[in-house]
Amino acid sequence: MTILDTARRYLDAWNAHDADAIVGTFAAGGTYRDPTTAALSGHAIGANAKGLWSAFPDLAFEIASIAEAGPGRVVAEWVMTGTNTVAFQGLPATGRPISLAGVDVFQIGPDGITSVTGYFDTRAIPVQLGLQVLVQPVTAGPFAFGASSAVQSGRKTAPGAFAITTIWNSDAQAEQIRELTRATAVDMLHMEGFIGVSFIRIGGRGVTISAWEKPEQIGQMKKGGAHGEAMRRFWTEVGDAAYTSVWIPDHINPLWVRCGACGKMSDHEKRSGVCSCGQPLPERPAYF
Repeated sequence: MTILDTARRYLDAWNAHDADAIVGTFAAGGTYRDPTTAALSGHAIGANAKGLWSAFPDLAFEIASIAEAGPGRVVAEWVMTGTNTVAFQGLPATGRPISLAGVDVFQIGPDGITSVTGYFDTRAIPVQLGLQVLVQPVTAGPFAFGASSAVQSGRKTAPGAFAITTIWNSDAQAEQIRELTRATAVDMLHMEGFIGVSFIRIGGRGVTISAWEKPEQIGQMKKGGAHGEAMRRFWTEVGDAAYTSVWIPDHINPLWVRCGACGKMSDHEKRSGVCSCGQPLPERPAYF
């Protein structure tokens, strides 16, 4: 069997969704790595493939070219395609197709593949799935950077209270907290008086700010559900420190909206949605 035959067996096993066959093309101690993985060997190589097949059940590779590139060395150009129909890296399925061009460089010995190194644009798949790709420093001078997300109920009532929670946790616990946070937000959408919530994560600190029509409505969070489970997990295992608080606004100024016709700002509520120039104002956004 030539080294080209071995490389083709490896690629064919990917298209057959046969993890054991993929692992079987490697020599003992052989490794796989790409821009998204550390060096993998043995069953970890198959597990990596299964993870992709799970998120993209129709995953396939079209081989654009394959050739020897020196003693024991093979280079294969490919295009990977598939449809994201199952959750991927903790995110809900998008139903979107992907098409990713890449190259695998094989080093192959008498006993099989000793290494495969994959090269591709790591930004391509997230962008095709409709995900944001943000590159920023962790810190710069007095500034710290992180990520945020928000959920809105659609209510346009001015907030009568804010609940603010801060939790500190290790990196290892971050994914658990994200899962609990997402589940809690879904529950909140069905609670009386809930207006919206913003989640902020900077380093090892997570901050949740939720807006409500009335302060007493925040007590719904204590009645079990996903937030009850999050509280139970905090007291037993998740998180290093935390505090909660309720804030009542001193005052909230009118919501000013710019007229698309004359460019003037107007108090949307006071003007009943009509600018002084006589033109309808844009739809009033939610306060939070």
